[in-house]
Amino acid sequence: MIKGYGEQISKIYSDIRENEANSLKERREEIKKNLPAVFDLERKIAKLSIDLAVNSFKDIEDRSAYLKNLKDEITNLRVQKSELLVANGYSLDYVSLHYRCNKCKDTGYIGSAKCSCYKQKLVKLYYKNSHHSSLLEKNNFEHFNINYYSVQKTNSEPKSPRKNMEDKIIPFVMDYLKNFQSTDTNLLFYGNSGTGKTFLSNCIAKDLLDKGFLVVYRTADDLIHDLKKIKFENDSNLEDILLNCDLLILDDLGTEQVTDFSSTELFNLLNKKLLMNKKMLVSSNYALEKLSRTYSERITSRLFGNFNLFKFYGDDIRIKTNLAKQK
Repeated sequence: MIKGYGEQISKIYSDIRENEANSLKERREEIKKNLPAVFDLERKIAKLSIDLAVNSFKDIEDRSAYLKNLKDEITNLRVQKSELLVANGYSLDYVSLHYRCNKCKDTGYIGSAKCSCYKQKLVKLYYKNSHHSSLLEKNNFEHFNINYYSVQKTNSEPKSPRKNMEDKIIPFVMDYLKNFQSTDTNLLFYGNSGTGKTFLSNCIAKDLLDKGFLVVYRTADDLIHDLKKIKFENDSNLEDILLNCDLLILDDLGTEQVTDFSSTELFNLLNKKLLMNKKMLVSSNYALEKLSRTYSERITSRLFGNFNLFKFYGDDIRIKTNLAKQK
C-alpha cells in the first residue's frame, strides 16, 4: 500500500546514497593514484575557503578587497582543477558526489515535501509487486490491433465497430492520456464481453504507470474484498491507496456478488473519490439498462452523471484471437 511501501522506499534511497558514496571513494582513489595534483588543488581550495569563512566577520583593514581576492583565488583554483581533470579524460565532477536526483540529493524529500522521484519509486514498487504487471506486458498499445474490429455496420448501431473505435473511443483515450494530469475526467466502458474493454483499460494503465502515475487495478470482486478489509479490519493503508491513487481501474463491474454491503460501500467509495476529484475508469459487460436494474439509483446516478460513457460492441475478440492462433 502507499504508506506500507514507506520503509521499502527509504531503504532504496539509503542504498542509493551508500552506492554513490562507495563509487565516489573508488573514483577518488583512482585520481589519488593517477592524478594527485587534483588533491593538492583541493587542499588549497579548502584552506582558502576556511580563511574566507573566518575572516568574513573579522574587523580587518580593507576587508572587502581582501575577501574578494580570496574568492577570486578560490575560483581560479577550481578552474585549474576542472581543466586538469578534463585534460586527462575525466569529467568535471569526477571527484564529487554524484546524485541520481539533483533536486532532493537522493533523500526523497525537498524540505518536508516528497520529491517527484519518490512517487516514481513508489509506482515502480507497486508495479513490481502487482499481479497486474505481467498482464501489461502483452496488454498494451504496442499490441493493440484495430483489425479485430469489424468494418461491417449492424442495424442496431450507428457506426461499425471499427469506426466506433477509430472515430470516438481511441481519439478520446489518446487525448485523455496526453492531458491526464490536468483532467478530472472519469471513464465508463460498457458493452458485450470480449469487445476490448479490459484490454484498453490495461493499455491505459501501462501508459500511465510508465509515465510515473500510480494506477490501481481491481476487479469488482477484488474491490469488494478490499472494502471488507477496510470496513472490518480498519486497513487504513488499503483505503489510502484506493482513494489517493492517480487512477483507480474497476474492471468487470457486475461480476461481484451484489449485496447491501457491497452496494453501500461501492457507493461510498465512488462518492468519496468524486468529491476528492480522484479519477476512475470503470468497465462492465452490462448494458446501461442492466446496470440500472442491478445497482441502486445512487450508484448509477454517479456512474452515468459523472463518467464519460463509451459503448464497446462487435465480435468477441478473445474468440477471434484464439482461432487465429490455431490456424
